[in-house]
Amino acid sequence: MNSPHISFIGGGNMARSLIGGLIGNGEPIDRLSVAEPNPELREALARDFGVAVHADNNDAARSADVLLLAVKPQVMKTVCTGLRTLAQARKPLVISIAAGVRLTQLEAWLGGDMPIVRCMPNTPALIGAGATGAYANTRCTDAHRATAQNILSAAGTTAWIDDEALMDTVTALSGSGPAYFFLLVEALIDAAVAQGLPHEIARALATQTALGAGRMLREDAAAPAELRRRVTSPGGTTQAALESFAASNFNAMVARAVAAATQRGGELSAQLDG
Repeated sequence: MNSPHISFIGGGNMARSLIGGLIGNGEPIDRLSVAEPNPELREALARDFGVAVHADNNDAARSADVLLLAVKPQVMKTVCTGLRTLAQARKPLVISIAAGVRLTQLEAWLGGDMPIVRCMPNTPALIGAGATGAYANTRCTDAHRATAQNILSAAGTTAWIDDEALMDTVTALSGSGPAYFFLLVEALIDAAVAQGLPHEIARALATQTALGAGRMLREDAAAPAELRRRVTSPGGTTQAALESFAASNFNAMVARAVAAATQRGGELSAQLDG
């Protein structure tokens, strides 16, 4: 699609990040519209981005080539059934960024026969550094996928998967992943403070260390294991720390955490069938 009209249903943080990224990438403002029930959020969107805002979902979606659903999973059924008549008439590309909502659920609520992309962004999308996993149903053409890729890339990196069942794993990895990362940095700060380092220095060093390590992972072609080996001198301080992690079975701990998050994602998805 050449400059499609994109209608956002929901104007929360993730929608704001995508709108800001799209405008920053040159998307015409008059090709964007947003439905948001909260008047304060609605006014902020109009003020900050100059986009057309609406209180009613159907008003925002009336000209939609792309319908981007950015609402909570708990209200998705109500939102979709309210948009069903318009969606069946226009047959827009539907992009859902709601965690745990399956394609079969979206298709049923929207009336079927719709090109739909289900994706799972994460919170770093708010600063244009997100990681999004995406899955397209069989009604999506290459053009649909390219349009979705263009929209989602406004918030960071997008990876396409071939099996929707893996979306729960994507959610456990990158969707929930920032929290694991923050927990590790929090623990590093606390441990350094316990060793006598002032908190502000511990935070500054831990934060920059995490940022630098992340950039090395992104910019160096070496595998993470190889990057780790480069830091680890035999008999040195890093080896001592890594041996302590190994004694606590760090890898198994992470595996259990990701498995627990994956399982919970499936359970939450099943709850929406009611």
